[in-house]
Amino acid sequence: MKIRIQNRFTHEIILDGEAPSLGELLVSAAGAGADLSGVDLPGSNLVAVNLESTNLSRANLCGANLTKANLAGSDLAGSNLTGAILTGTVLAKASLNQANLTGADLTMADLGGAFLVSADLFWTNLVGANFSGADLSEANLSKSKATIANFSGAELFWADLGGCNLTMACLSRANLTFANLSKAVLTRANISGAILAGADLTGADLSGANLSGADLTNANVTDVNFEGADLTGVDLSKVKQ
Repeated sequence: MKIRIQNRFTHEIILDGEAPSLGELLVSAAGAGADLSGVDLPGSNLVAVNLESTNLSRANLCGANLTKANLAGSDLAGSNLTGAILTGTVLAKASLNQANLTGADLTMADLGGAFLVSADLFWTNLVGANFSGADLSEANLSKSKATIANFSGAELFWADLGGCNLTMACLSRANLTFANLSKAVLTRANISGAILAGADLTGADLSGANLSGADLTNANVTDVNFEGADLTGVDLSKVKQ
Protein backbone atom coordinates (compact mmCIF):
# COMPACT_ATOMS: atom_id res chain seq x y z
CA MET A 1 0.00 0.00 0.00
CA LYS A 2 1.09 3.56 -0.73
CA ILE A 3 1.81 5.56 2.44
CA ARG A 4 2.70 9.22 2.81
CA ILE A 5 3.52 10.82 6.15
CA GLN A 6 3.81 14.54 6.76
CA ASN A 7 5.36 16.72 9.44
CA ARG A 8 2.51 18.08 11.56
CA PHE A 9 4.00 21.57 11.66
CA THR A 10 5.66 22.16 8.27
CA HIS A 11 3.57 19.67 6.23
CA GLU A 12 6.83 18.52 4.70
CA ILE A 13 6.74 14.91 3.47
CA ILE A 14 8.76 12.80 5.94
CA LEU A 15 8.06 9.37 4.46
CA ASP A 16 6.63 8.40 1.11
CA GLY A 17 6.71 4.78 0.07
CA GLU A 18 5.14 1.36 -0.30
CA ALA A 19 4.70 -0.99 2.65
CA PRO A 20 2.27 -3.70 3.82
CA SER A 21 1.30 -1.47 6.75
CA LEU A 22 2.02 1.88 8.37
CA GLY A 23 3.78 0.17 11.25
CA GLU A 24 6.17 -1.71 8.96
CA LEU A 25 7.03 1.48 7.08
CA LEU A 26 7.82 3.28 10.34
CA VAL A 27 9.91 0.39 11.66
CA SER A 28 11.87 0.26 8.41
CA ALA A 29 12.42 4.02 8.42
CA ALA A 30 13.46 4.07 12.09
CA GLY A 31 15.86 1.20 11.47
CA ALA A 32 17.46 3.24 8.71
CA GLY A 33 17.95 6.14 11.12
CA ALA A 34 15.13 8.36 9.85
CA ASP A 35 14.13 11.37 11.95
CA LEU A 36 10.43 10.91 12.74
CA SER A 37 10.08 13.98 14.92
CA GLY A 38 6.86 15.85 14.28
CA VAL A 39 5.17 12.99 12.40
CA ASP A 40 1.42 13.47 11.96
CA LEU A 41 -0.25 10.12 12.73
CA PRO A 42 -3.54 10.77 14.55
CA GLY A 43 -5.72 7.68 15.04
CA SER A 44 -3.10 5.37 13.53
CA ASN A 45 -3.05 1.61 14.15
CA LEU A 46 0.40 0.86 15.53
CA VAL A 47 -0.36 -2.22 17.62
CA ALA A 48 2.79 -4.08 18.72
CA VAL A 49 5.04 -1.90 16.55
CA ASN A 50 8.73 -1.88 17.54
CA LEU A 51 10.03 1.70 17.56
CA GLU A 52 12.59 1.36 20.32
CA SER A 53 14.95 4.35 20.68
CA THR A 54 13.17 6.30 17.92
CA ASN A 55 12.90 10.09 17.69
CA LEU A 56 9.16 10.82 17.82
CA SER A 57 9.43 14.14 19.61
CA ARG A 58 6.48 16.49 19.05
CA ALA A 59 4.68 13.75 17.10
CA ASN A 60 0.91 13.81 16.75
CA LEU A 61 -0.30 10.41 17.95
CA CYS A 62 -3.67 11.60 19.21
CA GLY A 63 -6.04 8.64 19.44
CA ALA A 64 -3.44 6.22 18.07
CA ASN A 65 -3.54 2.56 19.07
CA LEU A 66 -0.10 1.63 20.41
CA THR A 67 -1.17 -1.43 22.37
CA LYS A 68 1.86 -3.53 23.35
CA ALA A 69 4.16 -1.37 21.22
CA ASN A 70 7.86 -1.12 22.14
CA LEU A 71 8.87 2.52 22.58
CA ALA A 72 11.59 1.91 25.16
CA GLY A 73 14.16 4.69 25.15
CA SER A 74 12.27 6.66 22.50
CA ASP A 75 12.00 10.45 22.43
CA LEU A 76 8.34 11.47 22.69
CA ALA A 77 8.97 14.83 24.32
CA GLY A 78 6.25 17.34 23.52
CA SER A 79 4.20 14.74 21.65
CA ASN A 80 0.40 14.67 21.49
CA LEU A 81 -0.88 11.36 22.84
CA THR A 82 -4.32 12.53 23.95
CA GLY A 83 -6.76 9.65 23.98
CA ALA A 84 -4.09 7.22 22.77
CA ILE A 85 -4.29 3.52 23.65
CA LEU A 86 -1.03 2.46 25.30
CA THR A 87 -2.14 -0.67 27.14
CA GLY A 88 0.83 -2.90 27.87
CA THR A 89 3.10 -0.54 25.94
CA VAL A 90 6.80 -0.48 26.84
CA LEU A 91 8.00 3.08 27.45
CA ALA A 92 10.83 2.28 29.84
CA LYS A 93 13.41 5.11 29.95
CA ALA A 94 11.51 6.97 27.23
CA SER A 95 11.38 10.77 27.22
CA LEU A 96 7.84 12.12 27.56
CA ASN A 97 8.72 15.51 28.99
CA GLN A 98 5.86 17.98 28.37
CA ALA A 99 3.92 15.33 26.44
CA ASN A 100 0.12 15.50 26.44
CA LEU A 101 -1.41 12.18 27.51
CA THR A 102 -4.80 13.54 28.60
CA GLY A 103 -7.40 10.78 28.56
CA ALA A 104 -4.92 8.15 27.36
CA ASP A 105 -5.12 4.49 28.43
CA LEU A 106 -1.82 3.29 29.93
CA THR A 107 -3.17 0.21 31.67
CA MET A 108 -0.26 -2.08 32.59
CA ALA A 109 2.19 0.08 30.59
CA ASP A 110 5.87 0.01 31.55
CA LEU A 111 7.31 3.49 32.15
CA GLY A 112 10.07 2.45 34.50
CA GLY A 113 12.78 5.11 34.55
CA ALA A 114 10.89 7.25 32.03
CA PHE A 115 11.04 11.05 31.98
CA LEU A 116 7.66 12.78 32.26
CA VAL A 117 8.62 16.21 33.58
CA SER A 118 5.66 18.59 33.21
CA ALA A 119 3.73 15.93 31.27
CA ASP A 120 -0.08 16.14 31.24
CA LEU A 121 -1.73 12.89 32.38
CA PHE A 122 -5.05 14.44 33.40
CA TRP A 123 -7.92 11.93 33.58
CA THR A 124 -5.63 9.13 32.39
CA ASN A 125 -6.04 5.40 33.01
CA LEU A 126 -2.87 4.27 34.78
CA VAL A 127 -4.17 1.06 36.35
CA GLY A 128 -1.28 -1.30 37.05
CA ALA A 129 1.21 0.90 35.19
CA ASN A 130 4.87 0.84 36.21
CA PHE A 131 6.46 4.23 36.96
CA SER A 132 9.22 2.94 39.23
CA GLY A 133 12.16 5.34 39.20
CA ALA A 134 10.39 7.64 36.71
CA ASP A 135 10.68 11.43 36.86
CA LEU A 136 7.20 12.97 37.04
CA SER A 137 8.26 16.29 38.52
CA GLU A 138 5.56 18.94 38.00
CA ALA A 139 3.45 16.45 36.03
CA ASN A 140 -0.34 16.66 36.09
CA LEU A 141 -1.97 13.38 37.14
CA SER A 142 -5.12 14.91 38.59
CA LYS A 143 -8.33 12.87 38.35
CA SER A 144 -6.39 9.89 36.96
CA LYS A 145 -7.05 6.28 37.94
CA ALA A 146 -3.79 4.73 39.15
CA THR A 147 -4.98 1.80 41.24
CA ILE A 148 -2.25 -0.80 41.91
CA ALA A 149 0.20 1.34 39.91
CA ASN A 150 3.88 1.29 40.88
CA PHE A 151 5.52 4.65 41.64
CA SER A 152 8.26 3.27 43.89
CA GLY A 153 11.27 5.59 43.97
CA ALA A 154 9.62 7.97 41.51
CA GLU A 155 10.20 11.73 41.47
CA LEU A 156 6.84 13.47 41.97
CA PHE A 157 8.16 16.83 43.15
CA TRP A 158 5.42 19.47 42.74
CA ALA A 159 3.27 16.91 40.87
CA ASP A 160 -0.50 17.35 40.83
CA LEU A 161 -2.29 14.20 41.98
CA GLY A 162 -5.40 15.96 43.19
CA GLY A 163 -8.43 13.64 43.13
CA CYS A 164 -6.30 10.78 41.81
CA ASN A 165 -7.37 7.22 42.66
CA LEU A 166 -4.24 5.52 44.02
CA THR A 167 -5.93 2.63 45.80
CA MET A 168 -3.35 -0.06 46.61
CA ALA A 169 -0.70 1.82 44.62
CA CYS A 170 2.96 1.64 45.59
CA LEU A 171 4.64 4.97 46.33
CA SER A 172 7.35 3.56 48.54
CA ARG A 173 10.39 5.87 48.71
CA ALA A 174 8.80 8.25 46.21
CA ASN A 175 9.61 11.96 46.41
CA LEU A 176 6.30 13.79 46.77
CA THR A 177 7.73 17.04 48.11
CA PHE A 178 5.16 19.85 47.62
CA ALA A 179 2.92 17.49 45.65
CA ASN A 180 -0.83 18.09 45.52
CA LEU A 181 -2.70 15.04 46.85
CA SER A 182 -5.85 16.85 47.93
CA LYS A 183 -8.88 14.55 47.87
CA ALA A 184 -6.72 11.72 46.50
CA VAL A 185 -7.75 8.15 47.36
CA LEU A 186 -4.79 6.23 48.81
CA THR A 187 -6.59 3.44 50.61
CA ARG A 188 -4.24 0.53 51.37
CA ALA A 189 -1.47 2.23 49.39
CA ASN A 190 2.19 1.61 50.23
CA ILE A 191 3.73 5.02 50.98
CA SER A 192 6.46 3.74 53.27
CA GLY A 193 9.61 5.82 53.32
CA ALA A 194 8.13 8.40 50.97
CA ILE A 195 8.94 12.10 51.24
CA LEU A 196 5.76 14.17 51.56
CA ALA A 197 7.35 17.33 52.93
CA GLY A 198 5.12 20.32 52.20
CA ALA A 199 2.60 18.15 50.35
CA ASP A 200 -1.10 19.04 50.32
CA LEU A 201 -3.12 16.04 51.57
CA THR A 202 -6.28 17.98 52.34
CA GLY A 203 -9.27 15.63 52.38
CA ALA A 204 -7.23 12.64 51.19
CA ASP A 205 -8.25 9.09 52.11
CA LEU A 206 -5.28 7.24 53.60
CA SER A 207 -7.28 4.56 55.38
CA GLY A 208 -5.32 1.34 55.69
CA ALA A 209 -2.27 2.89 54.00
CA ASN A 210 1.29 2.07 55.01
CA LEU A 211 3.09 5.33 55.82
CA SER A 212 5.79 3.84 58.00
CA GLY A 213 8.91 5.98 57.94
CA ALA A 214 7.34 8.61 55.69
CA ASP A 215 8.34 12.27 56.03
CA LEU A 216 5.28 14.50 56.46
CA THR A 217 7.12 17.63 57.57
CA ASN A 218 4.89 20.66 56.92
CA ALA A 219 2.39 18.52 55.02
CA ASN A 220 -1.21 19.71 55.16
CA VAL A 221 -3.29 16.87 56.62
CA THR A 222 -6.54 18.76 57.14
CA ASP A 223 -9.51 16.34 57.06
CA VAL A 224 -7.28 13.39 56.11
CA ASN A 225 -8.66 9.94 56.88
CA PHE A 226 -5.89 8.01 58.66
CA GLU A 227 -8.16 5.20 59.90
CA GLY A 228 -6.21 1.94 60.10
CA ALA A 229 -3.10 3.53 58.59
CA ASP A 230 0.39 2.43 59.67
CA LEU A 231 2.10 5.59 60.96
CA THR A 232 5.10 3.90 62.53
CA GLY A 233 7.99 6.34 62.70
CA VAL A 234 5.92 9.26 61.36
CA ASP A 235 6.32 12.55 63.26
CA LEU A 236 2.84 14.07 63.24
CA SER A 237 3.99 16.99 65.39
CA LYS A 238 5.40 18.65 62.29
CA VAL A 239 2.31 18.48 60.08
CA LYS A 240 -0.18 21.25 59.28
CA GLN A 241 -3.87 20.84 59.96
